[in-house]
Amino acid sequence: MNCRSILLDIEGTISSIRFVYDEMFPFARREIPQYVRAHFDDEEFASTIEAIAADMGYESSVQWWEALGEEDRVQSVVDAAIGMMDQDKKATGLKQLQGQVWQSGFESGELRSHVYEDVLPALNDWQARGLDIRIYSSGSVQAQRLFFQYTQYGNLLDSFCGHYDTTTGPKKDAASYHLIAEQIGVGSDEILFASDSLDELNAARQAGLQTVLCLRPGNPEIADVCGHTTVSSFDQIVC
Repeated sequence: MNCRSILLDIEGTISSIRFVYDEMFPFARREIPQYVRAHFDDEEFASTIEAIAADMGYESSVQWWEALGEEDRVQSVVDAAIGMMDQDKKATGLKQLQGQVWQSGFESGELRSHVYEDVLPALNDWQARGLDIRIYSSGSVQAQRLFFQYTQYGNLLDSFCGHYDTTTGPKKDAASYHLIAEQIGVGSDEILFASDSLDELNAARQAGLQTVLCLRPGNPEIADVCGHTTVSSFDQIVC
């Protein structure tokens, strides 16, 4: 493979899916009610409320709450967030709230990110060779930054030149990868995208990117890899 930029997914690629589902999501689900009640009236929390209102199909929180009392408004935000989590929705407002809740967990030391042991050597090697390394995940950019700031190997944020989330566009939409290539400033065919999701890789390939399917422990088995190069470790990626 010949590339100038490497675009990486997180769960199932850099980190174990089990860490996200067994630790991060349960932490968020448990802490969201308390966090929303504690920060509901904070000025900086208003944008999160508006984003969740949009997730729920409302034009604004005013429209959402026109018939609700204050306590019911608080509970409506909690119920909306928990409901979207239960449906595994990749909603922008939910991701924003989860990122804020996870920040409290990382800063307290209760959470520490899992990163596969082959990742850090690969990041160091790619950096040393001048490759542009970026992240594209359904988790918010805020959550991504927290994730890489608090890993078992320390703060890895300096390894990355940029972060993208669902505000850039859906990961299963080829247009999202065209936009990322434009923002990086290289040709689509000069970017290598690594992920555990066939739908994401198919979209990236449609946009002209090179692709690598990550077969990590615990990832769902895939019978047909659709022609994507497969790796079980980052040291198998030659770029």
